[in-house]
Amino acid sequence: HEVGLLTGRRLPELERFIRVVRRDGVPETTEAGLVLRLDVASVPGGLELQPRLVYGEPPIAEVLPQGCIPLGGLEQLPARDRREEQLRIEQLQRELGMRLGGRRQLQGSEAARFVRDRLPRFTGSVVGDDVVERFSVRGGLTPSTSWSNGRLDLQFRLGDALVGAQRVLRAWQSGDDLVALPGGGYAPLPIEWIAQHGEAAELFLEGGGSGALPKHLTALAASFADEVPPELDGLVALLKGEGLGVEAPPDGLQATLRDYQQTGWSWLAAMHREELGCVLADDMGLGKTIQALTMLLANPDARPALVVAPRSVLKNWQNEAARFAPELRVGLLHGPNRGKRLRALRDGRLDVLVTTYAVMRLDIDALADVRFGSVILDEAQAIKNADSQTAKAARRLRAGQRIALTGTPVENHLGELWSLFEFLNPGFFGGRSRFQETLGGPAAAGDVRAVQALRRRVAPFVLRRLKGDVAAELPPRTDIVLRCPMTDAQKEGYERMRRGGLSGLESEDKRPRRMKVLEILTRLRQASCHAGLLPGGDAAAASGKLDVLCETLEEIIDEGHRALVFSQWTSLLDLVEPRLEDAGIGFLRLDGRTRNRAELVDRFQADDGPPVFLISLKAGGTGLNLTAADHVFHLDPWWNPAVEQQATDRAHRIGQERPVFAWKLVSEGTVEERIVALQERKRALAESVLEGQGVTALSDAELDALLDPLGA
Repeated sequence: HEVGLLTGRRLPELERFIRVVRRDGVPETTEAGLVLRLDVASVPGGLELQPRLVYGEPPIAEVLPQGCIPLGGLEQLPARDRREEQLRIEQLQRELGMRLGGRRQLQGSEAARFVRDRLPRFTGSVVGDDVVERFSVRGGLTPSTSWSNGRLDLQFRLGDALVGAQRVLRAWQSGDDLVALPGGGYAPLPIEWIAQHGEAAELFLEGGGSGALPKHLTALAASFADEVPPELDGLVALLKGEGLGVEAPPDGLQATLRDYQQTGWSWLAAMHREELGCVLADDMGLGKTIQALTMLLANPDARPALVVAPRSVLKNWQNEAARFAPELRVGLLHGPNRGKRLRALRDGRLDVLVTTYAVMRLDIDALADVRFGSVILDEAQAIKNADSQTAKAARRLRAGQRIALTGTPVENHLGELWSLFEFLNPGFFGGRSRFQETLGGPAAAGDVRAVQALRRRVAPFVLRRLKGDVAAELPPRTDIVLRCPMTDAQKEGYERMRRGGLSGLESEDKRPRRMKVLEILTRLRQASCHAGLLPGGDAAAASGKLDVLCETLEEIIDEGHRALVFSQWTSLLDLVEPRLEDAGIGFLRLDGRTRNRAELVDRFQADDGPPVFLISLKAGGTGLNLTAADHVFHLDPWWNPAVEQQATDRAHRIGQERPVFAWKLVSEGTVEERIVALQERKRALAESVLEGQGVTALSDAELDALLDPLGA
């Protein structure tokens, strides 16, 4: 090192002023050109880069941070040019972003981007061109599609090389702009094509690695296919909502169907022929049951059928089948001796087996052994929680087609839509976390593109008709928010409860904040209705809301009307009962303890039935036909407008001949007013996705805002 320093630096400096005589074998300083070069070597999956600054070619010395090191002995040493060395070091930093003496390893597309973007800027010498070539970026990819057994396969072509769709789309999904070619080298992603067709093309990522799309995604795939086989024209038209023919009612149907019901059962039959899961999402009361029965009657291969329904409507299925499709042999799988019913189904002695969600869970091992022609879930929101045992059991059922009947495909959040479609068409949205990341989460946050993409994805599989659109004979419905002033004592108690709750949020209670906020809101909602709902509350206390309820009931009853009164709290119904008795108003009551539901419904529906029916929201919000009432009262507004909608539809349904009035009782100056405003905001998102479904999951910020005093 010292010899190199002497001969390469000190002596040349000295020779500029005096003559230097070299003896004892000290080599002469030679003129050698300074070369900046980049040595490129191959490492598994990538490149190793080493910048070098050398004198001579081949090099006789190398400049390193610690000095100039001779290469190959001391016979020849360069005359160093420190100024030029510094310029080359700056050039290295400027052109490659590297420092002298360092090494860098780059993997995969990172190496290809370096070769494409940085290396062309380098004006030095590159050693290892053959290695660089393996990471060169070539021309553009073009899509190539083909069909096999009704499934679309997508690949991308570059010359003779073919790249699978999943490789290309995973690169795009990860934010990359290059994809590795099977024979070496890289190609830029077809960004413009993906931007146009990415929503549909991305479905290939959900195909389990096969590269081919399942049948239920054909319509989206057809949007970018080179051509569609003629035998798939009907399927594509069906999924695009085009050319659906209305079929003649089957022989044996003992009913005259309305036009929209004709369209509905024909659509179910067409989806059945293609073995596509679907949702008949008509408004409550438009006759989803008879449309499903008509499809079963017309299509023998849709049988045997399994119908899973809430216990409250089991008899309704049996009765409607006997009335409208008496040729169908219907059995109930409920209660003891269920094995006999299953044997009858297996032996071909039953066409339709009707059971409850609870029995389906209990008997899922036996039911999963049966290959049904179709499985129908009535009130299918029962499987909204994908992790519930009910949803897991439903997904185990085997059938040629799966159908969901529900007026509310989504009740609380868009994750419920994932659960529903995972039952109908497994793999429809891919994994749940990916759905939440790419569609559900952004849509719930108001991302317009995500909302539109989600709507386009589900639209071919959802048939939804609103009462106002298809049932011209149905009388109008009027929604009224009835503001109820609280008594002075109520106001004082409510404010104490609110302030105490807020201070409790800062307590040492270890429960999650969200849980504490929800508890406070529940107490405030109860205080808004009646102090007697609170722990230790006075059942005899006055309630402005119950005063308004009784005054309004007396008025409408005097005019010959009848009413349904809903509350989520049976304890509130307990407080309403004595008020009705004092006012001399006759009533019936239905809640979770009621066993004679059908008898109570018949009594209320009778011409001489009592004018008021008290109903708990959970027990009577679905499955009841109560058209004798033309007024519906909701005593305590709930986060979810879909739940209130279902309850109102007990009266506003086919068979109702009078205008229906839905009253929402809201205590002034309370959290209830904020809940009503929040419902409207959530409803706007719901309508954009599913035209009226209640997407009402509350964020932490929304919950906290509900605790603010009104006007804050």
